[in-house]
Amino acid sequence: MANKDFLFQRICIYAGREFDPDDDKQVIEILRSKFNIHLPQRASVNMSLASATSDHEIIRLITQYRALD
Repeated sequence: MANKDFLFQRICIYAGREFDPDDDKQVIEILRSKFNIHLPQRASVNMSLASATSDHEIIRLITQYRALD
């Protein structure tokens, strides 16, 4: 499994800018504005990300990043 710094770098490369992958609002904003991804409604953003992991590589990376806390 990749370390947190490596995952952060890959997430920022995909997004084209730095943002905090642990911040729900920033994650939702970047997914909508950059990738036109609208997460399904779930009880939490983590659950929404988990249910949409196969939709795009960046979602998988953010999910892995958040799991390393």
